Amino acid sequence: MAMIAKLEGVEQRYIDLERRLSDPALLADQNNYRQVAREHSELAKVVGVFRRFKKVSADLEDSRELVGDPDPEMRSLAKADVESLEAELEDVNRELKSLLLPTDPNDEKDVILEIRAGTGGEEAALFAGDLIRMYARFAELQGWKLEFMSASESDLGGFKEVIASISGDKVYSRLKYESGVHRVQRVPATESQGRVHTSAVTVAVLPEAEEVELDIKPDDLRIDVFRSSGPGGQHVNKTESAVRITHLPTNTVVSCQDEKSQHKNKAKAMKVLRARLWDKVQAEQEREIAAERKSQVGTGDRSERIRTYNFPQNRLTDHRITLTVYALDRIMEGELGELVIEPLVTTFQAKAMESGEA
Repeated sequence: MAMIAKLEGVEQRYIDLERRLSDPALLADQNNYRQVAREHSELAKVVGVFRRFKKVSADLEDSRELVGDPDPEMRSLAKADVESLEAELEDVNRELKSLLLPTDPNDEKDVILEIRAGTGGEEAALFAGDLIRMYARFAELQGWKLEFMSASESDLGGFKEVIASISGDKVYSRLKYESGVHRVQRVPATESQGRVHTSAVTVAVLPEAEEVELDIKPDDLRIDVFRSSGPGGQHVNKTESAVRITHLPTNTVVSCQDEKSQHKNKAKAMKVLRARLWDKVQAEQEREIAAERKSQVGTGDRSERIRTYNFPQNRLTDHRITLTVYALDRIMEGELGELVIEPLVTTFQAKAMESGEA
């Protein structure tokens, strides 16, 4: 049976990883150690269920043999065991098929969240500020850590652009469906006649890339330092702590000036740069995928209008799954999980089960 052969291969891989984790040479290489430990952890559940499958199968075989026992009482007990074990085996088999669905390799990763004001001028910038607050509150509720990487404020206190990193347990798996155009309908603070305006903000959720995943050559980088332009008083005037990194082959430019330390700004900028370059790699791979897979939920296309936030009606609509929720006030306070993200995840998984893809 093909599935059993595949599972035996997974179990052997798990055993090999277990052996490698006890190797002192691997412990000395923390980057590779983390990768091996992560893969070991990911396979643990599949192997655990497979071992349960093998035990239930063996128990079922033994019980079937006892059905032919000459003792009537033993036959009766054996028949009851067979019925119970067959039902259990069916459940375990279903669970194994679900676990064997290909998973997104980025699901375990932390993310770089980029929010930019689009059409709508100052109102779009204000909504960008509302969105970063929403995601910050959601991150807090999940027990994740959000750290601001870079921000460009607007005149009224919104954000023309804001970049943050979010770290925690399976962050990308929960936020990967947020990439796209978020449209807002409300009466702007700048509107004197009470008319509802429509503005838009773009959100990009990029999985963080580790150094071992991308070969970024030092010669491919141009690093410029300059004086910060934001708050900071005399410190701003005296030190060149802001950093701009340009990846020459792709002309990808990242700037960071939030920290007073040039070293810290460079580290933050490199983290954002790696995420953007990894996103380019992923986008190139996506273009090679068959057209039918493009119809799945969560393509990550940032030109796609994915959601509308209608404040007068307290309504959020997600256009990909025709989801409408009249609890926008709660969502803006970070209650995204059960109201928005869970329905998206459920829909995606259902589509994956139907097509046999992830």
